Amino acid sequence: MYPVVAIALMGVGAAVLVAIVPRWLQLRRAEFIRTYRWPPGLLKRLEKHHPGFERKHSALVSRGLRQFFLAYLMSGKRHVSMPSQVADDLWHEFILYTREYDAFCRRAFGGFLHHTPAVVLSEHRKSNEGLRRVWWYCCKYENIDPVNPTRLPLLFALDSKLNIANGFVYHPDCKELRKNGSGAAYCGGDFADTSFDGSSDGFGDTGSDSGGDGGGGDGGGGGCGGD
Repeated sequence: MYPVVAIALMGVGAAVLVAIVPRWLQLRRAEFIRTYRWPPGLLKRLEKHHPGFERKHSALVSRGLRQFFLAYLMSGKRHVSMPSQVADDLWHEFILYTREYDAFCRRAFGGFLHHTPAVVLSEHRKSNEGLRRVWWYCCKYENIDPVNPTRLPLLFALDSKLNIANGFVYHPDCKELRKNGSGAAYCGGDFADTSFDGSSDGFGDTGSDSGGDGGGGDGGGGGCGGD
């Protein structure tokens, strides 16, 4: 009898570990992303790329890029798309620090995160899955309702906030703007609206990958810290 009980308890213990360890690893990686110290000179490179930028501007962009990295991690490392041109610029500069970026990816994700160009919400559903995923997790990170947003998460507000030339300007919800005849194109409310492109792929899914990091939001409040 006792050996059977012992084996059963061992099985329960193993099942608990299988459930807990991936989540623990995910939270550990999220904390690494939040507190990571950027390579020396990285923010200065962004400031040179955008004349008039001061450190407060580049630090804000770095917070947005952290949001993007956290969204990728917390989605289970599924496909994500970058919604900000200026955050994309910083990501590109970071990649040029090849050793530092490779080491960051290994610690943050367990593997390399390849760069993909910034994109915006469009009526082609294929390009929106990754954006929906980032929108969902950025909203959750800042305690914003992703279905009925009253404001934008930082990553989606950056280009407008910093007046980035050819940047991507989003609005929280365009219902009122459109009623008044505005041509507002990029709207947070559209991410949850299947009538926009006939799909809601990527919106609110948790997902998981072969690395077993799981999904779900991190439940954190606003701000990423460690700029």
